[in-house]
Amino acid sequence: MLTTSPAAPLPERLACMAADLRSLIAECNPDAVAVERIFFQTNVRTAISVAQASGVALAIAAAAGCEVAQYTPNEVKQAVAGYGAATKEQVQRMVTTQLGLAERPRPVDAADALALALCHLTVAPRLKRWEEAGR
Repeated sequence: MLTTSPAAPLPERLACMAADLRSLIAECNPDAVAVERIFFQTNVRTAISVAQASGVALAIAAAAGCEVAQYTPNEVKQAVAGYGAATKEQVQRMVTTQLGLAERPRPVDAADALALALCHLTVAPRLKRWEEAGR
């Protein structure tokens, strides 16, 4: 998991995140990167910083030549739990079940990341078929 110091200024945190993402993508060489789309935030200050971090991730992945996909939290919940308003608990349980894990991923962010990956694995092939059909 990538982390930055909460005490560091935002530009420094974003630069650190960019460097870490470049290294991780170079090491893992993924075909695709899925990022959670900012859908709704009640705290505007948090929403802006999360959107900036998301933009860094999107740009780094695209520059590395990865397929880049974005999904809203509701799309992830729908794909993984079958219900767009599923609770975090339900999503964690479905991630654990679908991946055959002995226990729930920790921390909770890890389960969210795995749910995003499962969503992409579910949705991307359908989208590709849709695009190939010219729709």
